[in-house]
Amino acid sequence: MAAFVAELLFDLVRFLVGSWLREGAFAIGAWVDTRIESRTARLVVGLLLGAAAFFLIPAIAGVLGL
Repeated sequence: MAAFVAELLFDLVRFLVGSWLREGAFAIGAWVDTRIESRTARLVVGLLLGAAAFFLIPAIAGVLGL
């Protein structure tokens, strides 16, 4: 029973942290979007952020054991 409750608690915490991180990423993205004027600069920043996410998300998930 304790393992079942611990698993439910872990899923709840993972969901909450994931939603907070997603909301934070969208807020930062919206803030950056208003600061960049040029379309080319937006493309470069987007590609850099995408490349960083491509490598960092699996690394963080591996560290957390997700």
